[in-house]
Amino acid sequence: PRSRAWEVRRVAPPTTTTMKAIIQRVTRASVTVGDEEVSSIGRGLCVLLGISVEDTQKDADYLVRKILNLRLFEDENGRAWSKSVMDRDFEVLCVSQFTLLCVLKGNKPDFHAAMPAELAQPFYNSILENMRSSYKPELIKDGTFGSYMQVHIQNDGPVTIELRSPTGPSDLKQLSKQEKQQQRKEKTRSKGPSECREKGAGRYRPDPNASSGADGDVSSEREP
Repeated sequence: PRSRAWEVRRVAPPTTTTMKAIIQRVTRASVTVGDEEVSSIGRGLCVLLGISVEDTQKDADYLVRKILNLRLFEDENGRAWSKSVMDRDFEVLCVSQFTLLCVLKGNKPDFHAAMPAELAQPFYNSILENMRSSYKPELIKDGTFGSYMQVHIQNDGPVTIELRSPTGPSDLKQLSKQEKQQQRKEKTRSKGPSECREKGAGRYRPDPNASSGADGDVSSEREP
């Protein structure tokens, strides 16, 4: 017979819901309500955004920053994954989609993890304003909150990224640390080997008493 301890181990821990975005690189996308096209973009990103009951302004700020800075486009030389939507002056179409917070109960979807509409609408509008103030407002488009919409997406690639906001302060600190490390690596790569050598040579001061290696002793050249 199964023990009580075994049954306890089998119980799944409670999950924390967070804001979720499905980001698609597109050649064009549009939103239609009824027979009327309410919004459309050319090349850029189509973002389906789900807001949870536990989301805060920090979650919104994190997602806005990541969406606008994701390197999903090629540069002028055709090098893939090099430029963000802001680097290329492309457009962004945001569509509120509470179904992203779906939790299945058997085969039936449950949406209690999604923020109620009366709270989600001002929160969603603040995300749009944040995105417009961080980029070019005329390039940020959206659908019609709470309406029954048809979203037409021509995915380019296809490229689809799933993005979630951090679940707590410790996650935010870890992500911030990782982002800073990545930025330092990118700066080092962008300088190129010749520039790095020049800077290294400027900082190095050889010891006049050090051996040249002619007697079998090799002195190491290390930066301070």
